[in-house]
Amino acid sequence: MNDKPSVLRETDDEARKLARILLRSARHAALAVIDPETGFPSASRALIGTDIDGVPVILVSALSAHTKALTADPRASLLVGEPGKGDPLAHPRLGVQCVAERVERESPGHQRTRARFLRRHPKASLYIDFPDFCFFRLQPRSASLNGGFGRAYVIPGEDFEISSPASEAIAAGAEAIIADLQSHRLDIAGVISSRIKGHLAEDWRIIDVDAAGFDFLSGEKIHRFEFDQAIERLEYTDSYRSKLI
Repeated sequence: MNDKPSVLRETDDEARKLARILLRSARHAALAVIDPETGFPSASRALIGTDIDGVPVILVSALSAHTKALTADPRASLLVGEPGKGDPLAHPRLGVQCVAERVERESPGHQRTRARFLRRHPKASLYIDFPDFCFFRLQPRSASLNGGFGRAYVIPGEDFEISSPASEAIAAGAEAIIADLQSHRLDIAGVISSRIKGHLAEDWRIIDVDAAGFDFLSGEKIHRFEFDQAIERLEYTDSYRSKLI
């Protein structure tokens, strides 16, 4: 009989929120795939974004080894979470097991994915439309969250999903919503800075929105502002702002 206590904590709302913030505030991720020739894990680094439903997205070249691997076997893992000062293992990190699905250029979601990715990674405009580049959606199946010493959790894949009837309207009106938020940046700055427990850079700006919150850039770092409850209905542009004011 094994009487050893589990090292895992019971997954609660705080753990789920931290996991979502780590994933949605990441600029890049370590991407692990299965090498089709050797069967060994193969790791690289990829720029990362998220789709309107919260699913992580990567942009890769067909010439890269990880693209060939994902085509042969769609199983992959992501690792996100930036180390800070001191012991790198003392800082939160998230490993996500995913199944990759290619986003075809002719598909309805391609232009939305492209627009969202460019708002997060504007320099990708130099190569995003090259014929050998493509997007993959990495559908989370399960995740391992280490929130720091003694704070280990298993997060089900569905906990990363943003399921809202307002998602399509928010995606279609994203540019207008972002512009509205930016025009009221002085009104919402206090709420945002208190949430991240730090000072905002003078040139901070909103870079993307979804039904569960928004992403903003302050200095060189992307932050995530998660709503307490997702938006279920978007009747007009400034109704998004009403979540903050």
